[in-house]
Amino acid sequence: MAILCRPTVLVPEHVISMEQTLELARRLHPDHPRLDLVLRLVENTGVRERHLIRPIEETLRHPGFEARNAVYGQEARRRVPAAVRAALDSGGLDAREIDAIIFVSCTGFLMPSLTAWMINNLGFRNDTRQIPIAQLGCAAGGAAINRAGDFCAAYPDANVLIVACEFCSLCYQPTDHEVGTLLSNGLFGDAVAAAVVRGRGGTGIRLERNGSYLVPDTEDWISYAVKATGFHFQLDKRVPTTMALLAPALHGLAHRHGWDASELDFYIIHAGGPRILDDLRDILDVEASSFRYSRATLTEYGNIASAVVLDSLRRMFDDDALEPGARGVIAGFGPGITAETCVGTWVRAPDVPADLTPRRPRRRAVPAGTRRGVRPRR
Repeated sequence: MAILCRPTVLVPEHVISMEQTLELARRLHPDHPRLDLVLRLVENTGVRERHLIRPIEETLRHPGFEARNAVYGQEARRRVPAAVRAALDSGGLDAREIDAIIFVSCTGFLMPSLTAWMINNLGFRNDTRQIPIAQLGCAAGGAAINRAGDFCAAYPDANVLIVACEFCSLCYQPTDHEVGTLLSNGLFGDAVAAAVVRGRGGTGIRLERNGSYLVPDTEDWISYAVKATGFHFQLDKRVPTTMALLAPALHGLAHRHGWDASELDFYIIHAGGPRILDDLRDILDVEASSFRYSRATLTEYGNIASAVVLDSLRRMFDDDALEPGARGVIAGFGPGITAETCVGTWVRAPDVPADLTPRRPRRRAVPAGTRRGVRPRR
């Protein structure tokens, strides 16, 4: 079975605090009829600070969709390589041992996908599969883990690299004044994350079963309106109540695996906001501390979209508090309304069962006529 190794998460150098966010809302929207409500909602997110790829003065300017998307491409190429190299190191692999790259992002658009640029510039083989996922929003982090697990189930000797690149600040729209949009302006942050899923060997979470679930008739609850000025984020006021609709899917997945979702050892949940975590805590009847890694991501980085589950996982890895055999769940929620969930067991390399004995996959010959990979750029 596939092993999800320690993720790497890198956040940009520009930081905006909760206090600065509230002051900006007061300055930019002094006549908003529901300003008090907006300020209260932003405060209640618990987001202490967020990281942005550009200074706040540049973030607030809108030079047009074309210019913004160009920034997306430039910054992705600048920031992704370091995350990739660190994730490969954590997984004990080099670029030529990767058989598929899953790239997830909902904050910019490139065609060909950044996977093509990565293969050409970061030392991956030319026959590496490319799996870009662009329209699952915050659920894409969970979807990437699930699709990586599926790939390794189909090809047991394979290794998969997951990359999440989310520059939410590039979706700021100065002309959008809906309460949900203004709340989002104080909630989302930027980050790049990467992780390796190994078909054999490694320390991390053994991915044992996954599932997808779509809540009927909720397509317009989380969405983009695509206009001349770019992506306009739309958030329905009913979104914070979705745990009542999604929790049964999580219970069902655990039950099919012979587990009780209320009696697991770890929970990695996409932290769209504190209300979602509070509701799920009550539905599952678990301790508030069960979601400490997800809450830490929300507090320190804000909602970093598809990178949330990878950052929460990183924090759990770094805490190093799990015993081999610990059972848990990973869940990402996003547009649709969609849930991408999986259950798995914590393993350390020496504890992997005999049929999963850690071994380095053999290097594959490069087919005649193809270009050999180049060394990663430093």
